[in-house]
Amino acid sequence: MRKKYLAGIAAMVAATLAFSGCAGGQSAPSSSASAGGEVTLEFAQWWEPELPANSLRGLMDQFESENPGIKVKLISGPYASTKEQVVAGAAAGTMSDVVGLDGAWVNDFVKQGSLSNLTDLMKSASFDESQLAAQVQVDGSTFMIPVANFVYPMFINEDLLKKAGVDAVPTNRTEFSAAAKSVSALGDNTSGWILPLDTGTPNGIQNDVMSWVWASGGSMLKDGQPNLVGNADVKSALEFIKEMYDAGAVAKGSFTMKEQDKVNEFTNGRVGMMIDSLAHVNLIREQNKDLKFSVAAIPPADGYTGKGGLPYASWGIGVAANSEHQAEAFKLVSFLLGKDVNAELCSSAHAFPGNNQAVPDFVNTDEIFKQAFEIYQKSNATNEFTGLPVAEQLMRDFDEQFQKYLAGKQSVDDTLTNAQKAWETSFTG
Repeated sequence: MRKKYLAGIAAMVAATLAFSGCAGGQSAPSSSASAGGEVTLEFAQWWEPELPANSLRGLMDQFESENPGIKVKLISGPYASTKEQVVAGAAAGTMSDVVGLDGAWVNDFVKQGSLSNLTDLMKSASFDESQLAAQVQVDGSTFMIPVANFVYPMFINEDLLKKAGVDAVPTNRTEFSAAAKSVSALGDNTSGWILPLDTGTPNGIQNDVMSWVWASGGSMLKDGQPNLVGNADVKSALEFIKEMYDAGAVAKGSFTMKEQDKVNEFTNGRVGMMIDSLAHVNLIREQNKDLKFSVAAIPPADGYTGKGGLPYASWGIGVAANSEHQAEAFKLVSFLLGKDVNAELCSSAHAFPGNNQAVPDFVNTDEIFKQAFEIYQKSNATNEFTGLPVAEQLMRDFDEQFQKYLAGKQSVDDTLTNAQKAWETSFTG
């Protein structure tokens, strides 16, 4: 089905190019068409519409001034249309030289041979990869680098915790469970924690379940392959959530709850704690100006003292394999990941930098973002679903088994065994 879909897109794109000469669609690979051999790079992304006017174009102008002979043409649109365009370009071999990427797309693009190996390009350019906060790899090689990161810390309703007699923010699972139970015991439809598990949008497995594994330095993979059966870290996280669920410390309706429902419940003051994107801070403030809240690290397992993982989503970047200007394209990638430029871009996006030495200016003026940035600096940005094949289906497969476990229909070991089988099918399929 996937091959037929991509072949159909490729045919559609080819027909469109032949008819319109690329007007309004995905352009063919750039070439040194000017008399002086000037290179024009196409940069397809959804970032420009989400940034303040002219901020991305201003950075491109700076890049051009620092790199005479290279021009940048921004191909911009909303996320959904950019995704369609990039998928079409990957199928037809007409992807823009530099592309904004979502980590969930990477594995399929690599299998198609659509993305350049950034590990090789970094070596060729003598690029210092130690400055990178994260890299998205397939089979040991990097194909996407996060430029701007949107993290998922723990949100705390300070008034609810105080009302429940919780004097300090939980720092481990035992303290968290006790706090969640105390808030739920207040009644009045309050809940200590909230867990969205709707299978239609199963990202709750990524953001709200596996985040407990990563916070304690654990992993759901081994050598890039599913590692659920016999995995003590994953098992203990599931048992921890199950214990809270059985105790009534989790908001009702988890099985049909979506992420936006979770945010709404917290914003309305009915939830003590939730794991959520920092991107929702201003939305929460706008919708409930009286809500007093803060953010904290996701509590690790009792006794864990290592560096915790912090879930994140990102604006990633890659280079098209079909680009005729690999070195020039990587210059643009390198520019956007430079300390000062990355700080400026992330300040405009209210995101955390892909360069671990960059500091966006908003962290000095907003207490919530300052708290979150301090957590970010002390954590490992982690999202093991990024770069995996059919990542959303993997979440859904796990979700279906996890719901059975929470409902008491199967054991935790059966849950992990069944999820492992489903994952192995997806990995080999």
